[in-house]
Amino acid sequence: MKILVTGGAGFVGSHLVDRLVGQGHDVRVLDNLDPQVHGGKRKPPSYFNQRAELIVGDVRNRECVAAALEDIEVLFHQAAAVGVGQSMYEIEHYVSVNGIGSAVVLEEVIKRKDRIKRIVIASSMSIYGEGAYLDSKNEVVYPSLRDDEKMASQKFECLDAEGKPLSPISTDESKPLRPTSVYAVTKRDQEELFLTVGSAYDIPTVALRYFNIYGTRQALSNPYTGVMAIFSARLLNRKSPMIFEDGRQTRDFVNVRDIVEANLCAMKTDRGIGRAFNIGTGKPTSILEVADTLSSQLDFPDPPEIMGKYRTGDIRHCFADINSARKDLGFQPNVELADGLRELLDWLRRQHPEDRVEQATSELVQRGLTR
Repeated sequence: MKILVTGGAGFVGSHLVDRLVGQGHDVRVLDNLDPQVHGGKRKPPSYFNQRAELIVGDVRNRECVAAALEDIEVLFHQAAAVGVGQSMYEIEHYVSVNGIGSAVVLEEVIKRKDRIKRIVIASSMSIYGEGAYLDSKNEVVYPSLRDDEKMASQKFECLDAEGKPLSPISTDESKPLRPTSVYAVTKRDQEELFLTVGSAYDIPTVALRYFNIYGTRQALSNPYTGVMAIFSARLLNRKSPMIFEDGRQTRDFVNVRDIVEANLCAMKTDRGIGRAFNIGTGKPTSILEVADTLSSQLDFPDPPEIMGKYRTGDIRHCFADINSARKDLGFQPNVELADGLRELLDWLRRQHPEDRVEQATSELVQRGLTR
């Protein structure tokens, strides 16, 4: 098939392009080669698949989008401005890329709706806000943002009305969406735009809510990317990872290869049309555990820097319930964290990233977003 991958020169997109090309599809990429992602260079990365066609352009540019969609049968929309912290002060940029960019793409898709057989939109677990919990009565609850006063006194866990700790459980797709950052708001809007337009115009559309992705080709010099990349950039520059709160907060770390498999499943089956699915592993891992593992494997002797501070809008625990993706998409994560980390570390040892974490952190401090 003739397939377009927006953001196809980036982390997830490039891995997806490789698999699609390997399966014999005719693949086109639309990517603006953002310097923040590509190390300040507006040129294709060395890993970009030479058998894919590349159009360098922005998803907000109607002419570029129209050219990219010419004769396309399947669209994977991966392009987005990514970064929770940065989104809180570069608001216009995030709303523009993720919102206006989606609008432009969708308007051009509608003009070609009779040809397009499937759209897969990259959504995000960030749209949930806090994950799901059980209270002392064993009932499922969805807490709001944690109290600033308790956070300031180092009480980081989510509590019930009586001050008792809540127990985190896996989060399924029925949880109310309570985004806590500008980035998360734009990803919720992006997901809903695609599903709504897909339904209205009878264009088969599936949304995938990615949890915390890691793997080779992450933008290590981008301080607004995933925590594994951020920690790795610090360690490769012989500096301790900087950890907010106490490091015991948990996330669901899913390998980029499993993310690609989920996209392929969403392209092939009709059972997911019009719906959103969690894509993760279903297993929680603490931030401190990630930092300790990376430090050990990269032979860095000093412990992580536990700052005790917290960032506005940060959540405590969120990991995926993937039963729906298993049942209806046929998705099954196959990369265990230990195996994925070994692959990541082999790649990391050959990288020379610039550490910009302290600069990014200072931006948050100056704006009162870190306390």
